[in-house]
Amino acid sequence: MIFDRRGRLLVLKPTYKSGWTLPGGEMEDTGESPWQACRREVREECGLEVTTGRLACVDVRPAGPARRGGVRFLFDCGVLDDEALARILVPRVEIAQFRLVDVPGALELLRPAVRRRVAQALAAPGFVYLEDGRPVDGVG
Repeated sequence: MIFDRRGRLLVLKPTYKSGWTLPGGEMEDTGESPWQACRREVREECGLEVTTGRLACVDVRPAGPARRGGVRFLFDCGVLDDEALARILVPRVEIAQFRLVDVPGALELLRPAVRRRVAQALAAPGFVYLEDGRPVDGVG
């Protein structure tokens, strides 16, 4: 998650799937860590360099008919200043559009799984563990 000074969330509309999402992607099998993957994906998808972040949530997603299961890490990279955000450069082959949107508007745009993850992370006082985007009783 990347925010501007007005509290708006950066969202992307990929060309290769429907709906809106956050900057991010998969870890490469080169030994890359989740944080390294976050930084690389933000750089590749937005042209931004993030240097600080907080692990906001881990979401365990079960496999489904049209998706692989796995673990999703959501980092809160905080607020970037206007100068940094003015340098957003998206690869048009991969990203059709980007927007900074107030949180309620962003939640409406985001794909359902991402929406649940972001909503839970923003509502929690700290880190949150999720399974399929939902909190698990007894796990804090």
